[in-house]
Amino acid sequence: MIETELFVVLLLLFIGIIIAVIRILKGPTAADRVVGLDVVNTIVIISMVLFGAIYNEIFYIDVAIVYALLSFVSTLFIAKYLEGGDF
Repeated sequence: MIETELFVVLLLLFIGIIIAVIRILKGPTAADRVVGLDVVNTIVIISMVLFGAIYNEIFYIDVAIVYALLSFVSTLFIAKYLEGGDF
């Protein structure tokens, strides 16, 4: 029963990544592309936490935390670049 539910969750996450990649490719502005990339990063973080819960490994959650911090900082830098400000 649990395997079926996890398969459905992973399938929905994969569909979400496909939709976000379409937004990255078709986005009319650079801001739309950045938001699509941020959505993909968030789904990857959710997937890492899910795998950590499935396999009872804390390593996946540690990697997800570091990845979330790097994703946040990179999104801030990209937003600052698009705004035209100095670093």
